[in-house]
Amino acid sequence: MFKLKNIPNLLTLIRILLIPVIILFMEIDEELYRWLSLCLYFIACISDFFDGYLARKFEIESNFGRFLDPIADKILIVSIIFILIAQSKINGLFVYAALIIVIREILVSGLRDFFSHSSANLLVTNLSKWKTLIQMFSLGFLIVSDNFETILILYTGLVGLTVSSIITIHTGYYYFKKNLKLF
Repeated sequence: MFKLKNIPNLLTLIRILLIPVIILFMEIDEELYRWLSLCLYFIACISDFFDGYLARKFEIESNFGRFLDPIADKILIVSIIFILIAQSKINGLFVYAALIIVIREILVSGLRDFFSHSSANLLVTNLSKWKTLIQMFSLGFLIVSDNFETILILYTGLVGLTVSSIITIHTGYYYFKKNLKLF
């Protein structure tokens, strides 16, 4: 029998399973598949919100979810960034904005892993949540940027990516400064 406590973990697993399909659709150079990849990417992003929301609201957080949810998020974001760079939708100086995001994802994952063996809780800011939202929207714009005659969609995605990388630097500094005492 399916239980409510399994829904957040199921959403996380669905997000992970969607990643290769999103990437496959992004690789098919046709307008329909770019829209399909955007729709699946949107579902993956929404599942990220709902798995955490449901787990907290109904107090059904699990060790499995605490472990897998951040990994699923990072795999989704980093995979999309890599494909967009390979497709030259992220290029030039904008690659550095993407690199900042990828480095931050790796560093935070490492810190979480390091501190998972202690009773310490890492502090997270609301600005980090805004960074993630801007980042997700920006990548969505970039996924479908070829479907438009105007480069406005492409530049909206690139500017959003740059803004999220600047916020990443700010929140990363704050994150490390506030959590430094845990060392």
